Amino acid sequence: MALIAFGLIAAVVILSALFVIAARNPVHSVLWLILAFFSSAGLMVLIGAEFLAMLLIVVYVGAVAVLFLFVVMMLDVDFVELKQGSLGYWPFALLIGVILVAELALVWSASGSLNFDAFDPSPGAETNTEAIGAVMYTQYLLLFQLAGFILLVAMIGAIVLTLRHRPNVRRQNVSAQTGRRRADATELKDPAPGQGI
Repeated sequence: MALIAFGLIAAVVILSALFVIAARNPVHSVLWLILAFFSSAGLMVLIGAEFLAMLLIVVYVGAVAVLFLFVVMMLDVDFVELKQGSLGYWPFALLIGVILVAELALVWSASGSLNFDAFDPSPGAETNTEAIGAVMYTQYLLLFQLAGFILLVAMIGAIVLTLRHRPNVRRQNVSAQTGRRRADATELKDPAPGQGI
């Protein structure tokens, strides 16, 4: 039964990934991408990695793919015009695809020598979430911290690149706000009774 489920879900992943590329409407492409993410999460559940499956759904479907959908729907881009010159890139794309298939075949041929005896499926054993946390925060702690630092630098770079000074847009003056005195911010009025300010 697990083999049949794997075959069906894997076929859905492959077909939805192909439709992501082949769809003419960008909104349809994002919806096919969401289906590919859900199907990949099903494959993760089949191999017993339910934590990674939940991360795939929460992070990629719940955040990244929905963000793609919002951006695609908000931008007024003529995607038909963008795709007109893409036929010249097909030989390069096919070369990359052949290399990817060769790498997958290499990994599949080497998978017979892998040892999965360390996994303990008995009740009360260490869950895969605990195993991932133990490995990530002990053996790969430096790499985990470096990945966080790279993401921080990328976020700062994106902010710096998109920060533009426009002449007719009022900007916040932080030093004037923090250096403001009470006398500059308030003005006392003493109106006569029955009169307005």
